[in-house]
Amino acid sequence: MTTESPVPIRLFSTDLDGTLLGNPESAQRFKQTWETLPAARRPQLVYNSGRSVKDVRSLISARKLPDADFIIGGVGTELHDLKQRHDVADFFAQFGEGWDLAKVEEIVSSMPGVERQPPQFLHPYKSSWYWHRVDREKVEALRRKLAEAGLGVSVVYSSLRDLDVLPSRANKGNALQWLCDRLAVPLEQVLVAGDTGNDSSMFLLPGVKGIVVENAQPELFEAVVKLPVFVSHKVMADGVLEGLKHFGLIPEVPPPRGVPPGQRSRAAWQGMLFGPESLRTLRAEERELIATGYERALIALRKNITPRGFSACSLTDNIVTGTDVNYRSVWARDGCFTIVQTIEMDDPDIREAQQRTLRTLLDAANVNGQIPANVRIEDGEPEYSGVGGICSIDSGLWLVVAFYHYVTHTGDMALLAEYAPRLQRTMDWLSAQDSNNDGLIEVPEAGDWTDLFGRSYHVLYDEVMWYRANVCFGRLLEYQQDFDRAADYLRWSQHIAGKIKVSFWPSTHADPNSTPSFATSQSSLGDAQYLLAEITPFAFNWRCDVLGNVLAFLTNVIDVERARTAFRFMWGVGVSNPWPVVNLYPAVQSGDPDWRAYYTVNLLNLPHHYHNGGIWPFIGGMWVRFIHRLGLHDIARNELVKLAQINRLGKNHEWEFNEWAHGATGRPMGKAYQAWSAAAYLRACQELHLAPEVSSDE
Repeated sequence: MTTESPVPIRLFSTDLDGTLLGNPESAQRFKQTWETLPAARRPQLVYNSGRSVKDVRSLISARKLPDADFIIGGVGTELHDLKQRHDVADFFAQFGEGWDLAKVEEIVSSMPGVERQPPQFLHPYKSSWYWHRVDREKVEALRRKLAEAGLGVSVVYSSLRDLDVLPSRANKGNALQWLCDRLAVPLEQVLVAGDTGNDSSMFLLPGVKGIVVENAQPELFEAVVKLPVFVSHKVMADGVLEGLKHFGLIPEVPPPRGVPPGQRSRAAWQGMLFGPESLRTLRAEERELIATGYERALIALRKNITPRGFSACSLTDNIVTGTDVNYRSVWARDGCFTIVQTIEMDDPDIREAQQRTLRTLLDAANVNGQIPANVRIEDGEPEYSGVGGICSIDSGLWLVVAFYHYVTHTGDMALLAEYAPRLQRTMDWLSAQDSNNDGLIEVPEAGDWTDLFGRSYHVLYDEVMWYRANVCFGRLLEYQQDFDRAADYLRWSQHIAGKIKVSFWPSTHADPNSTPSFATSQSSLGDAQYLLAEITPFAFNWRCDVLGNVLAFLTNVIDVERARTAFRFMWGVGVSNPWPVVNLYPAVQSGDPDWRAYYTVNLLNLPHHYHNGGIWPFIGGMWVRFIHRLGLHDIARNELVKLAQINRLGKNHEWEFNEWAHGATGRPMGKAYQAWSAAAYLRACQELHLAPEVSSDE
């Protein structure tokens, strides 16, 4: 899974967008860290990007990136020596044979659905286009047309959007090898970093060391599936820094810090609705509140440790009656979510509870692979369905994801070997929910965590989790050296991501590659600013599923630009007021076509209640991380203060970490000492480096 190298690194070649760039604060941390490296130990730095040399130079001039030695631009079609301030002229001599730009553009432009990229991405040895969500067969058809025309070219398709046609020898890897040969740097002394398929040619050079950032696309994981690359636990530039530490280039990864007051206007994006309150420095009492909340969250979490794993809520602090008795269970989604959020904690009792949770659920898996909704703690009896006898789709999704995180962090290959057959059956059962083989699973009404709420068929939250489960299972197969099947799952996950983006982010711009449907024709009436909550063959739902959108970014389904757009919308409509954060905007009102009569049962799903726009602290923890990953550290810290405040309120006592709160009044509701509320708060504190043991100065 990782590699260690006693060989000194003499050259570091890194991609930019999605690798170093994307989070302005982490990019600044990289810049400061790189510039403080002693000159004698600092490798030569090469930016290896799809951007033009001119564009990269402007980023350096704007002080967004440290000075480099060379720029490889245009996906390997340009080479610029920054120290000598000129292009390397003889580099271009290799591209003449078999290259005819006019003929290339004539053929590519004839393909249905292609759009030329902006001028800044083009130059004489690079023909770049947008070609949204096409399959491998269409890309292969283009390759055949170009070859039949006598052109010696390379076709690079990445991120289910970006199409580059280049001279046959032009790619990031060949350009890097050409430069290393010129500099007499052995490939064994080269380190590379990237996040998408067009970076794979760097990793595939024999002998190089590699850093794959956590937000990498499955296409890169697929390409390097047999290579001993280092996969970071952090995203973008922070993931690069983690890799530099792994390979011994830096001693520590610098923690995030608040933006200095004089620079705060630069930290907030233009068009954001931020006021002074959101951008201020934390006061001493607020830092103390966060620290106290962390200690109380640990107490709340430990109240949920049972002999069978994590319970949904404290067994000793909640009275249960009637159907509430199922709270006295290890719930698959609650327990596995808790594992993922606490995975970086190595406290022996917490680590043991993580493994017990996985064993309890997998030992109770049905013969067909279905993971139970919950397992009763008293007698170990599994329950495979919830209210109304409806199955729990997301139980298996969370189980696969949690198992991957557990094995990745603990290295427990024996546990993986023990349960590999059951995990495969679980994936087979989940795959069977995609009855028409379109990549998206069909979810019965109230068949996921919103088990008393009326959404069904293609539900954003479940599809995002389905994508993530395929990535995680592919990585688990990679750990077992089953590389071909690992590549199959990673490839399929990329297909799922493409389907999510085209189905749930509608646009008035027609996609000639899509099959017309009722939902797509209706959604063409407007352009979305977020991923829609639900799509069926006969309708679509314009509501914003906050959890689904947050998860889509945290699991790398959508990129930074789309995440920023979604955040602008959610922040603007106030999904985190009074507390972070409501699960749905806007709430469904009586008389609305989405209203169900059963929403009045126990008065649970009235407007602003429970799943109908209620405030959920477990989503609030991910909301804080979502904002932080976008590079808004100050905003994230102030949202963390609000999350601490709602967790402190309590129905009967302070620091109850309640299940949910009323979306309008903000008053706590539901069970006390909820495991996932506490776990999400702990993870948010850790990621923002505001947990007591990792707290950093301003």
